[in-house]
Amino acid sequence: MEAVVRDDDGAVSVFFAGIAVCLILLVGLVVDGGGRLRAAQRADTLAAEAARSAGQEIDIGQVVADGTVRVLPEAATAAVASYLSVAGASGTATVSSDGRTISVTVSVQYRPVFSGTLGVRTTVTGTASATLVRPGVPQP
Repeated sequence: MEAVVRDDDGAVSVFFAGIAVCLILLVGLVVDGGGRLRAAQRADTLAAEAARSAGQEIDIGQVVADGTVRVLPEAATAAVASYLSVAGASGTATVSSDGRTISVTVSVQYRPVFSGTLGVRTTVTGTASATLVRPGVPQP
């Protein structure tokens, strides 16, 4: 009987090339996923800061007249728009009917590092609200 000799040259190289491609894709997913999380955190932070800036637009006349604390809706939404334009984001603001709660929704564009080379862009949305309170006065 004659022994059959198989030539294995190159088998490990093909295996390594396949594993390397998989690892590169995995790293890409991790980097892009982490970037999207950072963008979502930025959107939430911008929404919270914009809501706080809108909360500064208090109706002073109403406070002096009867002690009711509320915001001027037009001034509050203008404050949000101004804050977001400086931050390079877009969003909307709504003021509750009693003028005590400002809700802000912010949209931020995120271009992923790896999948961004394929033209993928993601819009990330963040929301926050601020409620006016007056120390020493029971809240409804």
